[in-house]
Amino acid sequence: MLKQILLIIIIPFIVFSFERNPDSEKTYNLQVTQEKVKVDGIIDFVWSQTDSVSDFIMFQPYNGSNPTQKTVAKIFANNDALYVLMVMYDNTGKIQANAGTQDQFTGDVVSIMLDTFGDNRTAYKFAVSASGVKSDARLLDDGRNRDYSWDGIWFAASRIYPWGYVVEMEIPFKSLQYNPDISSWGLDLDRWIPENFEDIYWCDYNKNEGLRISRFGRLFLGNFRPGSEGLNLEIYPVGIIKTEKQENGTYNLSPNAGIDLFYNPSPNFTLMMTSNPDFAQIEADPYDFNISRYESYFKERRPFFTEGNEIFLPSGKQRNTGFYQPLELFYSRRIGKKLPNGNEVPIYFGSKAFGRLDDWEYGGFVAFTGDEEFFDDNGKRIIEEKAQFAAVRMKKQIFENSQIGFLFVGKKSGDNFQGVFDVDGAFRTSDYQFTYQVAGANDNGKTDMAFSGGLIGFTKNYNLMVRTRHVGKEFNISQTGFVPWRGTTEITFIAGPTWYPDSGSISQIFIYTGASLDYEAADKYWDRILVFGYNMNFRNNLGFEVTYFPGKSKDNSVTFNAYEVDISAWYNNSLWNLNLYGGYAKTYNFSRDFLAPYAWSGLSINYQAMTTINIGTSFNAYFEGNPQGSTEDYILNARPFISVTPINYLNIRIYIDNLYTKTSGKIDRIILGGLFSWNFAPKSWLYFAYNEFQERDPLANAFEIIERAAVLKLKYLYYL
Repeated sequence: MLKQILLIIIIPFIVFSFERNPDSEKTYNLQVTQEKVKVDGIIDFVWSQTDSVSDFIMFQPYNGSNPTQKTVAKIFANNDALYVLMVMYDNTGKIQANAGTQDQFTGDVVSIMLDTFGDNRTAYKFAVSASGVKSDARLLDDGRNRDYSWDGIWFAASRIYPWGYVVEMEIPFKSLQYNPDISSWGLDLDRWIPENFEDIYWCDYNKNEGLRISRFGRLFLGNFRPGSEGLNLEIYPVGIIKTEKQENGTYNLSPNAGIDLFYNPSPNFTLMMTSNPDFAQIEADPYDFNISRYESYFKERRPFFTEGNEIFLPSGKQRNTGFYQPLELFYSRRIGKKLPNGNEVPIYFGSKAFGRLDDWEYGGFVAFTGDEEFFDDNGKRIIEEKAQFAAVRMKKQIFENSQIGFLFVGKKSGDNFQGVFDVDGAFRTSDYQFTYQVAGANDNGKTDMAFSGGLIGFTKNYNLMVRTRHVGKEFNISQTGFVPWRGTTEITFIAGPTWYPDSGSISQIFIYTGASLDYEAADKYWDRILVFGYNMNFRNNLGFEVTYFPGKSKDNSVTFNAYEVDISAWYNNSLWNLNLYGGYAKTYNFSRDFLAPYAWSGLSINYQAMTTINIGTSFNAYFEGNPQGSTEDYILNARPFISVTPINYLNIRIYIDNLYTKTSGKIDRIILGGLFSWNFAPKSWLYFAYNEFQERDPLANAFEIIERAAVLKLKYLYYL
């Protein structure tokens, strides 16, 4: 019976996957010359001998319309690099050329996207702002995901003129992975005009779909095949000086050094290694308030673990919706984790390798950690033993832009072993994505299973979202992954009509309803929740959403009528980035062990005060009710910041994180942080970071310094 059900689900997606895009495909014939261009934003004579394209199409605010401004793009290559010229005409006189750093900038921007394997799933994105700041990323899962942790070695310049601005790019072929046997690459070009909230592409995309790599145009190479000279070896010596305040008030100065290596022996293979690295985070994690029975999740921030992580990502995660989240079986924050006393487990060595062979992608990871001693809350001495971590990943492309994959993650420490193996995949069309994941875990001989699945479809007339997840009671991967929901099962679906008006101020309306069933073995009960929601977006980047969740729940032997209301709103323009959110619920408070109302609200705001100065803050408020109907406690947390970028790629950021509680009636905690960062050459950085953690002493009614640390770090690229 199960096989028949799976066939009914999968066969439609197999059929859809073979359907061809009915739209005519755009093409560009690459011209090859031995001439080189000085990348300076000045249009050299060689560009006059190159073909151009200017038939861009508006994606927003009026999908499918002609752009308000003309854009011209040209591309050519020599044996070493691909060269791109983009000419942006502008008759408004309001080009926004703000200073910025790598992957962090605002204002007018253009980009080129290249599917160098012709797989219709993945692509490189190279973007340049009007002020000349660069950004690069990997586009994944047919454009549904983006990985900005990828950094390539390439060059760009911009120049502003009275009639518009010009961007030139030089992208060395040895900075790319590609299939050397294919005769064409996928290609698209993009321009963002913030003054008009206008996004235009060379290729045409439906509003409900968004960017799709499978609908790229073609860059025909002819008989030309990219080449690259040299060893393709990146060497990064790293020097570190760290000073930390000790309990006796003195400071410990500890110099250190390490080395990172990136080696690309072929266009489709990369090896990364790091020895004696410093994995300290530059900025402290945000404050976390958790009343659930499950562990909180914190995002990975350490560069070695984020760079090249694309291969290890499970199928199905989407950037523009958090509805379906696959099980995170490889959670790198378990490696070199922070212990209860604040110390971190040392990491002595780490290495990654990833590449492609025909339709297969593969990757591997190893890391070795040392032992670390700490004392628990009862004063008991505990030793975190040295350990070896390993991960192996394989993915195969099927049905043009769909995939199936296999993942193993394991940790060996002394006589203890924990590991997990999964099979996952995704079937994709432009409108739909069906994903699945089946995993088996082994924790010192105790085994169990888990699975997840999701179906997300955004069409021109309706949206459909379905997800399911089951985690066995003995499915324990707490040392390698993040799956804390043991002994639970969930089934949720949401659907409803959606409208995309062709004119007027409204760009989209989505009205939806649905239901959710949630089982927790701890309560031996199926929670039953209904879902009602309304989402509206305007063409000026203003939007809001309201969702209501009534139902029946049981927690800690208490059965009750549950409800929750969520409200969110957002607005983004050329100067402001504003997000507001809040909610009210009747739920079980596991931190206090009672059933009571709970409310929360928050905002994040960024303001581009000047072309070189950005200011903003995050603010969160948490209100805990009690069974008597009064407020048990409330917590206010704010993190204001100022970011100054006097020149491109040099930034100074200062923030103050403070925590106020009703119980004390005062600010109880302050974190002071500062970061100086200078990207003085490609992939070469100078950092100086300062962090200070203060807590209020209730007896002295004064703040005392709990932690104080400063780090000076230099990382320099030798490119051979």
